[in-house]
Amino acid sequence: MKLLDRYVFCEWLKIFVVAIGVTLGILVLHDMYNNLGKLINWGAETEQILLFYALLVPTLVPVVLPISLLLSLIYVLGSLHRNNEITAMRAAGLNVFAITRSLWFAGALLAGALLWLNAHTIPVCKENSRLLYDNIRFAEQMRTAELSDVGRVNALCFNNRKDGRLWFMNSFSQATNRARGVTVSALDTRGREVSRVMAREGVYDDVDNCWFFLDGQRIDFDPDTHKAVKAVGFDKRYFRDFGEKPQIMVLSMRRPKDLSLFETKTLIESMGSAEAPEAVPYLVRSYSIWFSPFACIIVVAIAIPFSVAGVRTNPMVGVSKTVGLFFVYFVLDSALGAVGGRGIIPPLWAAAIPNIAMLLFALSLYRKVV
Repeated sequence: MKLLDRYVFCEWLKIFVVAIGVTLGILVLHDMYNNLGKLINWGAETEQILLFYALLVPTLVPVVLPISLLLSLIYVLGSLHRNNEITAMRAAGLNVFAITRSLWFAGALLAGALLWLNAHTIPVCKENSRLLYDNIRFAEQMRTAELSDVGRVNALCFNNRKDGRLWFMNSFSQATNRARGVTVSALDTRGREVSRVMAREGVYDDVDNCWFFLDGQRIDFDPDTHKAVKAVGFDKRYFRDFGEKPQIMVLSMRRPKDLSLFETKTLIESMGSAEAPEAVPYLVRSYSIWFSPFACIIVVAIAIPFSVAGVRTNPMVGVSKTVGLFFVYFVLDSALGAVGGRGIIPPLWAAAIPNIAMLLFALSLYRKVV
């Protein structure tokens, strides 16, 4: 690495470390404001709290990294511009790429690191931090409530298109795998109800990997007229073809952005088809995770053109334009994510269009100053 590259890179790195530390600290403090009091009231030990926040920090990296990179680039390039160092470098015959190539290298390196973290570390940390949080909460509930109310999820619904079953439970306890007020409708390939199981309670058997129901009945329907043709009551009955795992059902009730990449993939597979309406928001989320590293390249491409403007341009103008463009990128990404989640456009397009469009626009600006 040449002397100039080392100088620009080191100046940026110092500010980047400070920026990412401050940004991470703000987000951790925000989470502490919301959750630390709960953890203490639930009787969490110091080691558990420290472990929870150690697991939480990596999950914040996809949010923190592009913002910290943007702030550090604005500061460093603005400082070089303000001190006329960029003007001196260009007067010496260096083009913009020669001046900023170390920053492009840094952006590409961070994009690669974020891609690796998204594929390996972040999903594990996200799942384990939530598991630890839930275990602490469940332990407190076991001391103060009935076992059947521990980890209770109300109005649990799950559409298993793969096997043609539609589930509804009035409530489900994650601690006991026991549900109350269960209704399971079996559907044919045309979506018509052919049978229905209704029971006072349903229990998932971890040994046999199936469900059994208590105090219920099974009703068979004529799919053409939807009239009941047979009804059989039972005190207890195993349905060994009902293999839906309750953990998957609970995941389906969470917001897509709250799930890890692994959980999103598992949930999509359990729904039988990525084209199922219920799977579309999770598919958009999955594609968005894979496209998120492009934000690091986009930030570099946006920051450089406005920061190396002529000396008669106020540096604050470049800063404002850079922040404004990044805000437009964020709004566009959120808007298309919502549109894709409703199935209006394909999920891949919803994740790809904001990144590709903003990258092409930023590169066109970059070409004008090279």
